[in-house]
Amino acid sequence: MATIQNPILTGFNPDPSICRAGEDYYIAVSTFEWFPGVGIYHSKDLKNWRLISRPLNRVSQLNMKGNPDSGGVWAPALSYSDGMFWLIYTDVKVVDGAWKDCHNYLVTSDTIDGDWSDPVYLNSSGFDPSLFHDDDGRKYLINMLWDSRAGHHDFYGIVLQEYSHEQKKLINKEKVIFKGTDIKLTEAPHLYKFNHYYYLLTAEGGTRYEHQATIARSDNLWGPYEIHPENPLITSWPHPRIPLQKAGHASIVKTHTNEWFLVHLTGRPLPKEDQPLLDQSRGYCPLGRETAIQRLEWKGDWPYVVGGNSPSVEIEGPEIHEVQWDKDFDEKDDFNSSTLNHHFQSLRIPLGENIASLKDNPGHLRLYGRESLTSKFTQAYIARRWQHFNFTAETKVSFNPESFQQAAGLVNYYNTQNWTAFQVTWDEEKGRILDLTICDHFSFEQPLQDKISIPDDVEYVYLRVNVKTNTYHYAYSLDGQEWAEVPVTLYSFKLSDDYIDGGGFFTGAFVGMQCQDTSGKNLHADFDYFTYRENTDR
Repeated sequence: MATIQNPILTGFNPDPSICRAGEDYYIAVSTFEWFPGVGIYHSKDLKNWRLISRPLNRVSQLNMKGNPDSGGVWAPALSYSDGMFWLIYTDVKVVDGAWKDCHNYLVTSDTIDGDWSDPVYLNSSGFDPSLFHDDDGRKYLINMLWDSRAGHHDFYGIVLQEYSHEQKKLINKEKVIFKGTDIKLTEAPHLYKFNHYYYLLTAEGGTRYEHQATIARSDNLWGPYEIHPENPLITSWPHPRIPLQKAGHASIVKTHTNEWFLVHLTGRPLPKEDQPLLDQSRGYCPLGRETAIQRLEWKGDWPYVVGGNSPSVEIEGPEIHEVQWDKDFDEKDDFNSSTLNHHFQSLRIPLGENIASLKDNPGHLRLYGRESLTSKFTQAYIARRWQHFNFTAETKVSFNPESFQQAAGLVNYYNTQNWTAFQVTWDEEKGRILDLTICDHFSFEQPLQDKISIPDDVEYVYLRVNVKTNTYHYAYSLDGQEWAEVPVTLYSFKLSDDYIDGGGFFTGAFVGMQCQDTSGKNLHADFDYFTYRENTDR
């Protein structure tokens, strides 16, 4: 029996939905505005996980052009039944204000890493849908119901409706089966049938530090549901100093060895040295919301988290032989493959060969300049998650701008209003230069007084970012040997959910390669490699 260290999925990997197919385990996580949509991880032992699939990889399945920051794919629900995989997801089109315009879909596949079907449209009544497969063969969609009326609580309750896969639509009448507890913000429903009870697992309290998982049961699918006598099933809220905060949004799995586990969302705040720990401000999580796992035990037909209802950093794994995977990404990607590795994503839409090409200059990722980093439509930006508190990312770029409207380089990004970019661009007096642009709450700054000149005989410029927990710095080299650090200290907390104006943001920090050309000439940049390397043990 192996010991499992939490979190099991580090970096922005929220809203885990776990399912078992035989002796294989899969977790699907939210991706919001990042494309391809949904990440699916595979494990044999619940300890070692690898990214195996991004199922929503076609515009026919997911078109997020123009979607707001933190819109897009919320809370996918993965299940295995009838010899096939079922994936339910929401595409959220409006985040702010009284309304949540969100559309719920179903895709299926015979294999986890194969081509998934085009979507079946289900409904738009609320987000966080999931599919329940009853043991009589009938299927039911369950989601939270959004109430936009003035003077009403937005989260009306949990609604259930039968789904006919033969007819590819919802059938019969829907019914609200659960109104939640007085914690409110009831969402993320999952239904299970264990023994003779139906169990309804939901998230409550919002997805910040007050987050929790609530569980209720009924002997009738349609309710009424009674709440766990020692609810919540899991939360971090009473424990401000434990390392795993924000615990909630969970799902349950029974292993093939008849053991029970709960996977759940969590966040790890940056350390706050010598600062008071206030209830509402426990810190900032630039790694976003991550996935952790806890062991469950049963008492009186109720599940309990082993050791109490707060999350543990270390748990006892199942009675399963440990199966380790090779690393699912190369620390240094030389772009010699015909496809990008699974860890790279773009914003909102797939980038075709006319924007991001691995063929036009073999051994390079060629990006053709498009819109700015503030655009919600077409950016030429390829990036991957921050997954560690301490890491180095590096790239090597060839770019020959002729205008200050053209720039290409290394970008650390949270959303369209919060990012930093260290780029090759152009200046009327100096020609090619390196410059640093900071976007902080949609306020812009270029702090380098002396722009860094690039000599005419230099084709490639090497760019690097060193992230050291609370701060990060950019550096550059003109020969790949001698490096110079940019004398500007940048702060990791500014790329976190917790920093963003207005709240309601759900992703995490990304680092990657970008090319913009706001002149419309689509000038290209060639990136020779990209390196992401953890610097210390987490």
